[in-house]
Amino acid sequence: MKAAVFREFGGADVLKYEEVPTPRPRPGCVLVKVLATGINRLEVFLRRGDVTREIALPHVLGSDAAGEIAALGDGVQGLAVGERVVPMPGYPLDDAHRSFSPLSAAPSYAIGGIVQWGTYAQYLEVPAGWVVRDRTGLPPEAVATLPMVAVTGVRAVRHVGGVKAGDHVLIQAGAAGTASFSIQLAKALGAHVATTVDADEKAQLARDLGADLVVDVRGQDFVAAVLDWTSGRGVDVAIDNLGGPVLQRSIDATRVGGTVVTMGFVAGNEATFKVREFFFAHKTLRGTLMGDAQDLAYALDLVHSGRIRPVLDRVLPLSEAAAAHAIVEANQALGNVVMLPWQ
Repeated sequence: MKAAVFREFGGADVLKYEEVPTPRPRPGCVLVKVLATGINRLEVFLRRGDVTREIALPHVLGSDAAGEIAALGDGVQGLAVGERVVPMPGYPLDDAHRSFSPLSAAPSYAIGGIVQWGTYAQYLEVPAGWVVRDRTGLPPEAVATLPMVAVTGVRAVRHVGGVKAGDHVLIQAGAAGTASFSIQLAKALGAHVATTVDADEKAQLARDLGADLVVDVRGQDFVAAVLDWTSGRGVDVAIDNLGGPVLQRSIDATRVGGTVVTMGFVAGNEATFKVREFFFAHKTLRGTLMGDAQDLAYALDLVHSGRIRPVLDRVLPLSEAAAAHAIVEANQALGNVVMLPWQ
């Protein structure tokens, strides 16, 4: 099969389109024909060696895919060859941890394309319990935008943030993949949504997704704008996917007794905040990573019903993986970049 492989850490040009062995499904596993694979910013960090260098090289990245069952391993029941599926973007490698809650806190949990070879390939072996049926009816390139942002967004907004109808919610970096999903999810839950952007085209996308307040941080203070929007009260929930110095500002924009959910570090892996002001205001800071198969199924149902739409920026063949990574790394995408392994 063909795959996008890298043999050393570095810039986007380390990704090469090569022939590699096609996996055979082991007992209890399925072989998925990858029809489309999405790119997440995490994979840029992994390729550069910023997250870890304890990856056996050569390596194939990727956690997001839409595909169909190509073969069944021994003992697999309830799935059929040709059935459209979405592999979970992360799951425990030890089957003994499959009922762990939250799933992403399981000791053997691994995001796809880190410990094992990922979705930047024509075929992918996955344990049968970690694929979700794709009933959206959408093209594979649209579905491939969803897995990581869906399980991350549902976990952060619905479970950890506890967003409910009538809440005022701040979602940072509204044009980013997870944020663009989270805006739509919060709106589907009945919340009022504010978001931040740093470009005119990103502002338009955020409005199209349903954001009630869009703050362009190039010329506006988002804390002041959010406080004005909430009549000085602050938001009930802030979803912060940026970290770094932005985290304190997200806390400042949150009401007394409100919740700040942290789930990203694009602005920096270290942050400081004003401890006294934080606990005097009875605020809560919660961390989260990714959700489980039920969260992915829930998200796909919302997509099927039309309440959430995939945000697809562009599609490239897998043979142009280096160019696709360069686009994501340079923040040139509005939404998700997807690659097609069979073009």
